[in-house]
Amino acid sequence: MTSATPATPALYGLLAQFDDADQLVRAAQRSRAAGYQRIDAYSPFPVDGLPEALGLTRTPLSWIVLLGGLIGGLAGFGLQYYVAVIAVPLNVGGKPLNSWPSFIPITFETTILGAALAGVIGLLLLNRLPMPYHSLFNVNNFVRASQDGFFLCIETSDPQFDMQKTREFLRSLQPREVYDVPR
Repeated sequence: MTSATPATPALYGLLAQFDDADQLVRAAQRSRAAGYQRIDAYSPFPVDGLPEALGLTRTPLSWIVLLGGLIGGLAGFGLQYYVAVIAVPLNVGGKPLNSWPSFIPITFETTILGAALAGVIGLLLLNRLPMPYHSLFNVNNFVRASQDGFFLCIETSDPQFDMQKTREFLRSLQPREVYDVPR
């Protein structure tokens, strides 16, 4: 019989915990300057300057909402036009069949409905939600991220990630603690 040695779990990345938001922003800036690309930060509230320090770009959500609004408005107007002009053409008081001023309230409401639905669906898809599990939940202290903790994670999928060098780099940022994040 051969004895099997327990395999070490694959890592998602390394997580550093900081004492305040300023330290987190400085750490994110230094991480980007060091060439790390697959980094993310977690804090209990929005931190001014953190998105820029992480190198985050604008999302296409505003375009998704605009497209949803346009489709909703066109669908609302088109439905009213189809019903009033093609399906059931009723001549009421000698008005034209395509009496577009009467279509404005419904068109406005369907525009808002389309934009809102597109915004919610786009937000869920872009954020890959719902996500009932994430590897960071394996770190016991990560629960502090929603209370008073500030965390910076460098993922193993980063092209520059090297376990020892990245750990030393994170320690050079003077965090409270550096954690391994198992998958």
